[in-house]
Amino acid sequence: MNKVILGYARLARPANLPTAAADIFAGAAIGGLFISENSLEVFASELGLSFLLLTVSSIFLYAGGVIMNDVFDYRLDLIERPERPIPSGVVPLVSASIFGAVVLLLGVTMAFFVSLASGAIATALVLSILLYDGLAKKHGFFGPLNMGVCRGLNLILGMSILGMFSYAWLAFIPVVYIFAITLISRGEVHGDNKGHIVLAGVLYSVVILAILLASFIYTESILGTFIYLGLFAFMIFRPLIKAYKDNSPKNIKGAVMGGVISLIIMDAALGASFSVWWYGLVILLLLPISKGLARMFAVT
Repeated sequence: MNKVILGYARLARPANLPTAAADIFAGAAIGGLFISENSLEVFASELGLSFLLLTVSSIFLYAGGVIMNDVFDYRLDLIERPERPIPSGVVPLVSASIFGAVVLLLGVTMAFFVSLASGAIATALVLSILLYDGLAKKHGFFGPLNMGVCRGLNLILGMSILGMFSYAWLAFIPVVYIFAITLISRGEVHGDNKGHIVLAGVLYSVVILAILLASFIYTESILGTFIYLGLFAFMIFRPLIKAYKDNSPKNIKGAVMGGVISLIIMDAALGASFSVWWYGLVILLLLPISKGLARMFAVT
């Protein structure tokens, strides 16, 4: 692959993009799009196009967000990550800025094609992304919270396909989860973040209990949800424990990677709870795609 094209691809964090799509899958299920035997019919209907547009919109918004993150981090990356596409000179700073802005604009535009509500949520998401990239991540507690809000808005973007937001409060689940992952990532460069890892473990537990509670209260899929959550717990706690025992940058990066990729499993648990059990398997199909891309592109 051409070095420059590869540089642009690296900026977009391809391994993470399936996790954005998984949010839309889960959000659409929570919003009532896939109900029992009608699930397959949705893909063949006009709603199928809206579902596709929102999924691609979410992928573009995520890609644009991480591209702009590297733009804002240019000076820091010159010191800490000189191998990244912008500080290494593979992608010029101005070109990366234009690339990120265009990708974000395309994401918002596709959301507006679905509905005014979807477009408004996508616009709010872009503002939240830019707030994080340019300011919030430098301010302690507010940074991880802001990043979590971005994921919560992405889940709500999926719910917007039918304009039904009865369970929009469930967006707090990815907010808490991403807050935890962002805390862990604070030690990627220098290590020594055991305190953050312990707190992340507590927050992970809160997420699991919240999904179980939502499934118990609103659905009849508690057993299926429990199975998906078992896989979720294994995937997030295994690298987290390893990072706690050996608090090195390498293991911390592994814990972050495990957390980011496992977003797909979390979304599978939510999707299966509010739809049919096999819908979670559909979402899980995104996992090998993400893991395969993670072998070629950095997650962080």
